[in-house]
Amino acid sequence: MPVRFRPDPFTLMLLGGLVLGSVLPASGPAATLMSGVATAAMALLFFLHGARMDRRTVVAGLVHWRLHLAALGATFVLFPLLGLAAGLLALGLLTPALADGILFLSLLPSTIQASIAFTAMAGGNVPAAVCAASASNILGMAISPLLVAVLFHAQGGGFDWGGIGKILLQLLGPFLLGQALQPRLGPWLGRRKALTGVVDRGSILLVVYLAFSQAAVGGLWARTPPSALLSMLAVDAVLLAGMLALTTWGSRLLGFPRQDEITIVFCGSKKSLAAGVPIANVMFAGQDIGSLLLPVMLFHQLQLLVCAALARRHARRPDAAAIAPAAPAGARFLASR
Repeated sequence: MPVRFRPDPFTLMLLGGLVLGSVLPASGPAATLMSGVATAAMALLFFLHGARMDRRTVVAGLVHWRLHLAALGATFVLFPLLGLAAGLLALGLLTPALADGILFLSLLPSTIQASIAFTAMAGGNVPAAVCAASASNILGMAISPLLVAVLFHAQGGGFDWGGIGKILLQLLGPFLLGQALQPRLGPWLGRRKALTGVVDRGSILLVVYLAFSQAAVGGLWARTPPSALLSMLAVDAVLLAGMLALTTWGSRLLGFPRQDEITIVFCGSKKSLAAGVPIANVMFAGQDIGSLLLPVMLFHQLQLLVCAALARRHARRPDAAAIAPAAPAGARFLASR
């Protein structure tokens, strides 16, 4: 069956924010006001993430510690090493800003929604995917900023060292507050997915618009030749292909069964745009984050297209009938994000 190209609606909205920010950039008092609104929206977003996440499902999945170590190792060790190598090897083809964006991409946590959805589609271990993807995002609020601080400092890049404290205050603090209130708010929010979806996507779109407004004012497009954009596309594609191959071979080498292999591949090979936008906004405050987000936005679309095709291929295998147990309510809830 041929794979049809179906653009992700949210990706189209992101591209619209990029174009709008480049053509009609916000500046002056309007940009200052929108920046304050974006900061508040991001805090609300992570509060809702905490309030929605089912703790019982996450705790129950922690018993599969070998799988989670493999997925986290792929996300926060193997991927950053590949990102460092790719950025250095492609330095002559990319602008310095886009090379920083490739490195930044490699340091982000995995997705939640896509990891769970593709694992379920492929017949993988869905409860373990819920735990692995959730752990990646929770730990990523601390690990990703630390990796950014260490690696960008080592390369002489600019970032806000105080951003680590801001991450804890603006993102982790609201998340933990949401977790504390989860028993009361979780069921109520579960019945209002449209409301939380508006906050989720709206806050990201606002930050993307502001990022590319600032980038356009700073001359991003004038100093980024088309050849560098094509090179960035190639590097993103190589990174994705490399991680898919390494997580597959590594899982088999470590003796994981097929269901767990699928979970590790889909949780360990992807990067979260939803986490990358606020982390860049806080860690690189006042700087040109448009260049940092370009590789992340492109990788986001690539991973959706490639992993959707890969999940369908897994589902068509003769042994696909041996599907993992049905996802608990928490897994189905998280997969709807």
